[in-house]
Amino acid sequence: MGRAFEYRKARKMKRWSTMAKAFTRIGKDIVMAVKEGGGDPDTNPRLRAVLQNAKAANMPKENVERAIKKATDKDTSNYEEKVFEGYAPHGIAIMIETASDNNNRTVANIRSHFNKTGGNLGTSGSVEFMFEHKCHFKIANTGQDLEELELELIDYGLDEIYEEEDGIMLYAPFSEFGHLQKAIEEKGFEVISSGLDRFPMDTKELTAEQRADVDKLLERLEEDDDVQHVYHNMKEEEE
Repeated sequence: MGRAFEYRKARKMKRWSTMAKAFTRIGKDIVMAVKEGGGDPDTNPRLRAVLQNAKAANMPKENVERAIKKATDKDTSNYEEKVFEGYAPHGIAIMIETASDNNNRTVANIRSHFNKTGGNLGTSGSVEFMFEHKCHFKIANTGQDLEELELELIDYGLDEIYEEEDGIMLYAPFSEFGHLQKAIEEKGFEVISSGLDRFPMDTKELTAEQRADVDKLLERLEEDDDVQHVYHNMKEEEE
């Protein structure tokens, strides 16, 4: 399968945040999962996946338990998930996934980030077509033959597989997340982490000065408490 190299590179375009931010993001994911399907991971696939991610991120057990307890409190409001789209300076496409308990605040803040850095907040669908929406699973590498594993999972939506130092990456279309998750679990593979990604179909190269302009917006978005993930199509600097 020919896109493994592109996926490795494109994963860098999902802006990763500090550990504290990562724990906050996972905490929100736990609340949303529990509100959706209850607090028992055995009967809630979404929660099960989030708890795997919490473990992979080395999130302290007490943080996880606190988030679950908070989510089961009927007075705790749920988070609304919303995706924003727009352009950073120099025509760089941006997609922002948010989870918020105050949508008016989130909309105002996202608009402000774009306005103050020379970007333009777009309408729904304005840049989404420029990204592939994929799901991924990282499973433990126990010496599986990748070609055999691919054949075993291809009927469950798998369309990309490659090996990393700490596991095997599996990719499928966003719509196949539940289908592939169920197959992986039924076949007894150990899931290390899972999630969703947006990969740019093409990337745009900028000068160092132009990159600095785009980074101003990306940094503001990453620091926003309501923002879960930020994606862009700016070409990464050569290492």
